[in-house]
Formats: sequence, structure tokens, C-alpha cells
Amino acid sequence: MARFNTEKASKWGLATYFLLFLAILYLPALLMGILSFQGERGLPYFPMQGFSGHWWQSLFDDSIPTSHASEIQAAARTSLYLALVCGVVTSFFSLGLSMAFRRRFRGDGALFYLIMLGLMTPGFLLSLGTSLFWQLLGEVPGTWETALGANSVWAIPFGFLVMVAVWNRYDVRVEEAARDLGASTMRTFREVTLPLIWTGLFGAFLFGFVLSWNEYDRTALVIASGALTLPIQIFALTTGSVIRPDLYALGTATTVFILLVVAVVLVALAIIVRRRAGTAQVPLEAQVAEELGEVSGLDLEVQPEAAPGRSRAS
Repeated sequence: MARFNTEKASKWGLATYFLLFLAILYLPALLMGILSFQGERGLPYFPMQGFSGHWWQSLFDDSIPTSHASEIQAAARTSLYLALVCGVVTSFFSLGLSMAFRRRFRGDGALFYLIMLGLMTPGFLLSLGTSLFWQLLGEVPGTWETALGANSVWAIPFGFLVMVAVWNRYDVRVEEAARDLGASTMRTFREVTLPLIWTGLFGAFLFGFVLSWNEYDRTALVIASGALTLPIQIFALTTGSVIRPDLYALGTATTVFILLVVAVVLVALAIIVRRRAGTAQVPLEAQVAEELGEVSGLDLEVQPEAAPGRSRAS
């Protein structure tokens, strides 16, 4: 009886801790979303002074007094383009670097920690070092010259770890079978390897996109003055003017945008996987078992059902 009460108390304790963790994590974002619907004369804190979409409208309408719609929209476009390119760069380098680690080689440990250095280096120091390096070369920092590199160095370790996990679950016998059937190296990669690892590439792309979209420290000193990203523009609005509920609306909008991007990617992945499973002539589990060499091709043939009144032997 005492043991039962102890287990029950531990479960309730863990459940309470989990709910408290969720509240600390998501309650500020929820309150920010609620305060973004303050009335026109509302303040960035409770109590609510009415309920309206005035501050949301100020994000798109420059004619509203104290609106920064043009600056916010320009910064959002810069962040979007930078995040998309950073996602592609992260996927490309994560794939190449992780493929090198499929086999052991001399210096692989040093290279691994060199890749992880971008993850461990403080963001502001990376931004400062990049800025000083370009000034030493006599070049002017810019969005594509320096900001893209700083964001990519930050995102590549995350994508690299995702791809390493994918390769750890990858069976090389699939590629060997394709080569035994006469496929070239490029065709094997295109038609065999890539379809099996593309989910990892999507994960690396998402890491690059999301980290670049939200990054401030690694971009602050390496961005062109006339092309601010959205986090830097938000910082400028908080320090250069009075904080108003329009910043809450902007924060809520960016959060919803990121969630929509992730949701769209997940839905697309689910649709692709379901279509592949639906068009298969044999069950998906059987295809995987054959690729791993657990069964032979003859074992996958679908046997016709016996006619009524006849046995399979006949």
C-alpha cells in the first residue's frame, strides 16, 4: 500500500512539474498574443483597454500614426530571404560533412569538434570576430557577404547532427545492391540514397531556416545598415521608441509564421510518405525488410487466395 501511494505521488509530482514547465514556456507567448489585441489606446500590459485589431493593422498600414509598417515589412523580407538561403546552405553542407563521417578517417575527431565549434562559440563573439575580420580586409559587411556566413556557421552543426543520426540508421547494403545491379554512383545516390535520407535533409533545412529567422546575436554586427533583419528591427523599435502593443502583434505573427512553416513541412512529408506507401505493390514493411536483406524477393510475392472449396495445394 505504501509503495502504491509513493508511485501515485511521484506520478502526480511529475505531472505537476510538466504542467509548470509548459506554463513557464508558453504562458508568456500566450499573454503576448492576448495583449496584441489591445484597444487603440491600450498599453502593453493589463488591464485590457478594449479589444480590437488596431495594432495588427499597424503592421501593414503605414498611414496609421506611429506605425512602422514599411520598416517591418522590409526587415521581414530580408529575414525570409536570408533564412531560406541559410536553410539550403545548411542542408548542403550538412549532407556533405555527414557523408564524410560514414567511414573513419585520420583526423575525423578534430574535424568533428571543428564543426561543433560553431555551436559552442558565443553568438556575439562570432559576430564581432566576423565583423573585425572583414574590416581588416577592407570590406563592408552585408547581408549575403557576412550575415549569411555567420548564420550558416551557427546552423550547420545542428543539421550535421541530424544527418549523422540518419546515417547511423542507414543500411549500406541497399547501395551495394544497386551497384551490383549496374547502377552508377550518381544514379545510386539519386534513386536509392536520396529517397531514404530526404527527411533528414528537410530537418537540416528547418534548422537553418528557423535559427536564421530568429537570430540576433550573430547578425547584429555583420548586417548592412540599410537591410536589417526582423530581430534587429524589433530590437531597434524597443530601444528607439516607446513599447506599444504592435510589438506584441509582431512577435505573435512571427511565432505563428514559424509554426505554420513547420506544420506545412510536416504535412507535406506525411502526404509524400502516404503516397509512396499507397502506390507500393507490397506492404511498406515488406519493402523495408527486403531492402535490409531480411527476406528475399520471392518471399514478397503476394500469393492468390485459394478459391472456395479448393485448398492451396491444389
